[in-house]
Amino acid sequence: MGIEELEALRVPLTGYCYRLLGSSADADDAVQETLIRASSRRDQYDPGRARLSTWVHRIATNVCIDMLRAAKRRALVMDAGPATSENFGLGAPLPPEVWVEPMPDSRVLDVQNPGDVVLERESVRLAFIAALQHLAPRQRAVLVLRDVLVFSARETAEILGTTVPAVNSALQRARAALEANRPDPFDLYDPEDAGQRDLLRRYVAAFESHDIAGLTALMREDAVASMPPFQWRLDGAREIAAAAGSSDSCAGARLVLCRINGAPGFGQYRPGDDGVLRPFALVSVDIRDGLLTQLVTFLGTQHRFAEFGLPEFLRDESGSPCER
Repeated sequence: MGIEELEALRVPLTGYCYRLLGSSADADDAVQETLIRASSRRDQYDPGRARLSTWVHRIATNVCIDMLRAAKRRALVMDAGPATSENFGLGAPLPPEVWVEPMPDSRVLDVQNPGDVVLERESVRLAFIAALQHLAPRQRAVLVLRDVLVFSARETAEILGTTVPAVNSALQRARAALEANRPDPFDLYDPEDAGQRDLLRRYVAAFESHDIAGLTALMREDAVASMPPFQWRLDGAREIAAAAGSSDSCAGARLVLCRINGAPGFGQYRPGDDGVLRPFALVSVDIRDGLLTQLVTFLGTQHRFAEFGLPEFLRDESGSPCER
């Protein structure tokens, strides 16, 4: 086993740790610690007993469970309380460890296997990650290992250091708990779907032109918008469109399409005094029945644009959206 073999597991390990932890930064730390431990213990690996992936996932599981012992449950704003009015201020920001954090597809999905990407997209959606946070750490690990990563019951028992009957029992409890907190359904995102691409193009045009009627028409009536780290939330297409269309802070803003957590998203740019548009926030959207249903603006994420393949700044004044 060489360093190259371990590095080849970085993307699947990041996806696994992120699902358990709900934090991009924590997932990075967990993966790095996992690879360090695996490298230092290479002489302990016996290929006759387990696949390398099984052995490394056991190390990653122990790292993540240790990190979760003192961690608070992460959530999305829509899971944390009732809607607020657009007339009220944002209030005080809550600590970053309260919220589920966004992740680019490239870091958690194996883009070399398109079939697997389609199957795994649902399991990295923000709402699914938030739902996982309701499970106890070991239940979380069992469910992800068995139902998402498709490890066998025997391999999962090896990873968790337990028995197959214990794994099967924990999996039943985890599935029941997840079902009780299952997020609302949404359309599977397909970047090649002409209807979805048109919906996103029209949303960009309506947002950038402050077209309140146009924005309203593109959202479900029960759409929800939020802006972590603030516990601010708006319910309803009309309320969301009115807030976005009338906000002076969005004047001159541009949206650039990207992919966030297996779903479409945008990098929102705002102009500075020099006329250059610079990163402001990542925006994740979900689609249901051909309309936008959930919009999450992650404030304070301007330093992460490069992770999502977004440019450092924009100079193009044409007003047309572009995809990276």
